[in-house]
Amino acid sequence: MRPALSPEQLKTVYRHLARRYDLQHALITARSDQRGRKLLVDATVKPGDRVLDCGAGTGTTGIMAARKVGRQGRVVLFDLSEAMLAEARRKIAAAGLQSRIGFQAGDMVHLPYRDGSFDVVLSSYSLCPLYDPVAGALELYRVTRPGGRLGIAHSSEPDAPWVKVLATAIEAVAWRLPWLSMGCRPVNVLPALKQAGARVVLSKKIGVPLWPFAVLVLEKPV
Repeated sequence: MRPALSPEQLKTVYRHLARRYDLQHALITARSDQRGRKLLVDATVKPGDRVLDCGAGTGTTGIMAARKVGRQGRVVLFDLSEAMLAEARRKIAAAGLQSRIGFQAGDMVHLPYRDGSFDVVLSSYSLCPLYDPVAGALELYRVTRPGGRLGIAHSSEPDAPWVKVLATAIEAVAWRLPWLSMGCRPVNVLPALKQAGARVVLSKKIGVPLWPFAVLVLEKPV
């Protein structure tokens, strides 16, 4: 796995990307990113749930979740980048969902929440740039309540060997341009989550062959 950008580097990258992030990510992923978000929300969120959207970015996944939890539910958007959260606030105000959504900035490897604080925890494409994705995934699991659901989408390695060679070559170029790579690289967090006790409800790959995403839905045993 390629070494991550530092948190300060990521803050700089996403400060410059915030206003165009949605468009850029959709273009790079051929809009499969939206499919991943919808899969996660549809498989995990129910009316009345308390949801943490971790690495929430511009709030796209959080808005989907807020619409589903209804007036009795609550969604917390957590992200390293204040600039991305500012963009999320703008979008949420436009959607009229301010009363259902809260915001918190911080490091997802050290979440400021007690064990089992949320019915649902979501991470859509936020573990890929993290300096310790396994530690981040275990933090997501920690704050999921027993009986609760954890939904994760992250960059994954291509399956076909020749595609993997091509993807590696493209990644080597993109990595020199942080605004293009967005600090993302393939990660693998499922083994650590299974070892921690998570039960796999859904595990599948989506996306274009060069840049596939792993979509995981897990349940924390009671």
